[in-house]
Amino acid sequence: MANTAPGRLHVVATPIGNLGDLSPRARETLQSCALVAAEDTRHSGAMLRQFAIQTPLVSLHEHNEPERVAQLIGRLQRGESIALISDAGTPAISDPGFALVRAAAAAGIEVVAVPGPCAAIAALSVGALPTDRFCFEGFLPARDAARRASLQALAAETRTLVFYESPHRLAATLADCIAAFGAMRSAVLARELTKLHESLYRGTLGELLARVQAERDMARGESVLLVGGAEAKPAPGADTELDRVLNILLAQLPLKQAAELAAAITGARGNEAYKRALQLKASLSSP
Repeated sequence: MANTAPGRLHVVATPIGNLGDLSPRARETLQSCALVAAEDTRHSGAMLRQFAIQTPLVSLHEHNEPERVAQLIGRLQRGESIALISDAGTPAISDPGFALVRAAAAAGIEVVAVPGPCAAIAALSVGALPTDRFCFEGFLPARDAARRASLQALAAETRTLVFYESPHRLAATLADCIAAFGAMRSAVLARELTKLHESLYRGTLGELLARVQAERDMARGESVLLVGGAEAKPAPGADTELDRVLNILLAQLPLKQAAELAAAITGARGNEAYKRALQLKASLSSP
């Protein structure tokens, strides 16, 4: 009897540079699937050959997604399992793949994560900026006016900001960040992560721009730019007594417990105390 059960879509993270980061599970999945959908079959084909993986490849990128997604869903519904990969890192994170994942989910097909490398998370893990809350923005708009508008909209964001940037736009993006956030905002530039020439630079936005302008190598390779969040400002008419109590308690207690006790001491509403505690903690965590 023919197999009518649908196959699985495996979303497989691949190395962002160092091939040693391909997990055993990812390798096994790529070997066992009927097909690998890749952003660039030439690039991914070279990687697969390094691991003696002979699974057929098919391209899936921004120019062919509409028709290719329909074809892949058909194959999944006929019982074939497919691995989705991008050129590097985790598919659908500022890379093609989201349309296929959404279509598979809508069709009732099981979507399985095979986690692994992600440049944004790798940069955050070593950047030494607050990581408890962050805002991933991916690639900023290529056009100057749109990029500046996007950054200006983030000027008051208190979470750590995470951007991907291409080498030829790095200096312009740093200059626009300075215009939106100020030259003294803390920042980290993580370049060529996991590769031979991996580099990590910490400083202010002004210092990073000066270094990029002075050192040609700084603008080579793909980069992750981390920008420290804005300092949280009290809302107009903020309860100064609540702030005073929260600042004392947050130095000694977990956030939730500090908020509950502050509400009991000051008579503030519980949700207001918790919201203000979040703001104060973010302000205290900012470098």
